[in-house]
Amino acid sequence: MTRSNEYFLLAVLMIAFGTGSATAQQLAAESGASPVPYYNWPYYNWAGPYAGGHMTYDAGKTRTTLSDAAPAGTTSSFGDFRGGLQIGYNTLLSNRLLLGIEADVTFPYFLDGRNVVAARSAPNSYLTEQVEASGTLRGRLGYVAGPSMYYGTAGLAWSKERLVETPGAVAGEDKLHPYRLGFAVGGGAEFAFSPEWNARVEYLYSHFGNSAVTFPSGDRYASSIDDHSVRLGLNRKLGGGGGDAAGQPGTTSATGLQNWSIHGQATLVAQGYPGFRSPYMGTQSLLGSSQLQNTTSATAFIGFRPWAGTEFYVNPELMQGNGLSATFGDAGFPNGEAQKSGFPLPRSDMARMFVRQTIGLGGEQETIEDGPNQIAGKQDVSRITLSAGRFAINDVFGIGAYAGDPRRDFLNWNAYGWGSYDISMNRIGYTWGAIADLNQKDWALRLGYFLMPTISNANTFDTTIPERGQYTSELELRYSLFSQPGKLRLFGWLNRGTMGDYSAALALPATSADYPDIALTRQVRTNYGFVVSAEQAITGDLGVFSRVSWSPGQREIVGWTDVSEAFSIGAVLKGTAWGRKDDKIGVAGVIEGLSPQSRAYFAAGGLGILVGDGQLNYRPEKILETYYAYSVNKWTTLTADYQFIDNIAYNADRGPVSIFAARLHVEF
Repeated sequence: MTRSNEYFLLAVLMIAFGTGSATAQQLAAESGASPVPYYNWPYYNWAGPYAGGHMTYDAGKTRTTLSDAAPAGTTSSFGDFRGGLQIGYNTLLSNRLLLGIEADVTFPYFLDGRNVVAARSAPNSYLTEQVEASGTLRGRLGYVAGPSMYYGTAGLAWSKERLVETPGAVAGEDKLHPYRLGFAVGGGAEFAFSPEWNARVEYLYSHFGNSAVTFPSGDRYASSIDDHSVRLGLNRKLGGGGGDAAGQPGTTSATGLQNWSIHGQATLVAQGYPGFRSPYMGTQSLLGSSQLQNTTSATAFIGFRPWAGTEFYVNPELMQGNGLSATFGDAGFPNGEAQKSGFPLPRSDMARMFVRQTIGLGGEQETIEDGPNQIAGKQDVSRITLSAGRFAINDVFGIGAYAGDPRRDFLNWNAYGWGSYDISMNRIGYTWGAIADLNQKDWALRLGYFLMPTISNANTFDTTIPERGQYTSELELRYSLFSQPGKLRLFGWLNRGTMGDYSAALALPATSADYPDIALTRQVRTNYGFVVSAEQAITGDLGVFSRVSWSPGQREIVGWTDVSEAFSIGAVLKGTAWGRKDDKIGVAGVIEGLSPQSRAYFAAGGLGILVGDGQLNYRPEKILETYYAYSVNKWTTLTADYQFIDNIAYNADRGPVSIFAARLHVEF
């Protein structure tokens, strides 16, 4: 999948900012609502504070000079997508001139190497220059014309860089982390499409003057950067609507967002543990000594309905941090927000980007509430929904009322997740695919096809369609037991792609490098499995859930975690009884195991996608998790989480471990 394809739907969405007005009125008339159309908001209040995010394409040139025996100069070109945040304040004068100040920060795309702006070869080494973050502090001078505003901007620019020489004189890689200053100048236009939201198109030119460093090897490196960026942004006005500077009344109704859905979330997880019994460790073991790590994510959920039945969604996302032991060492990993890539500084991604088409089949209707990736309106209960694009598979399959979102519920991968289901995904949890969903009042049937990673734990996808990929099906049955709702889900999956085999790895010559290296056995193979899950409300405040999963356990895991069979059970209780109706207490237990083939492989020193102690005294892994989620207000929740894990990575020689976490979750 090319980068241009990844961002095509974002361009479609931004174009729609200027083309959806007539359709909005048509849909409003059909629903009986009376929204205020954005083109009748001549008194949008541009004054005051605002905050938002942007996606940008940056391209430019880096002029470098490398001095070892003699100076040598060259010019390198670069170009890539990035994402970031901005915050600012505007003052609106009576003559419609706008004075403003804005600060922003931009981060590179998450894939390795996408932040490189220059590379040079020295006689005995290789040097790369990477921009890890950049930002500006700018003034703005604009002119307001009703819901539109046009501006010029100029100010300071900065960047944080990482310069790497490989091999280094001191280490395998010698790294320097300089900051550099420059200036930025540009202009743009903003268009208000609701009383609180406006979209932006902006061009910026940034120049960073000559900066020089000397590596421990004695090599001297200097460079200057000229950067051109085109940005698409979204801003939310802080502090509400109100009139403009001329005293005209503002519009505060949110009904102008009839055909839009804009939401956001931010989640911070701090997690750690004291040291535990660890007589030995392998390459992928959970560290035996104490440690503390944190992860952070921030996501925007933007949806647009250009006409009845069709919806476009994009989810720009920033992520930062590391899982415990770099997200290795435990099959039921304790932090669902931890990526399989560590990011000391934030990185950007277009997490989801998909189109959804709903076909009503007539009859009874239901109200769909506004929410993340969900636009408010009415739909036929009997309907077919088709989705295609980039998303996480568990956005649609296996959605549970009590366990399914590590930002709100249980943190452990297999307390909220699927156990032995090898979910197709890249290292941060997303894939490309298509889903068909037939919904009826008492049941639903879902079918899906998804691209698989080219190899285990990769960020690239096998596009041999449809011969290879993941095929899924789910039957959801809805019922009532003692007047309380419940659901039973029957799920099956089949993977066809490049995978190793545990038995084949063990059959390799013992003299093979890194024996038993499963990567040496990779070829096109098939893997499959089943999941049965159920949830049942006991009262309006208490619900229980359970999952059972199984797979043969003969093939290498491609996307999820090292599990052949798993059983989980848990309960969630709301705090109504003690006067805290929005608080929750959750308790869950998980038991998971390995097949005989995979046990033998890990005992021989093999490495899986997450675990590998170098040897194995096998016992089933056992997990107990409990949390208390304290609702601060309707936007903010603080959670205290505790997990007890016995037989870590199926190894009775190590552990047990008690893991403590604090989670802050904000959403709107």
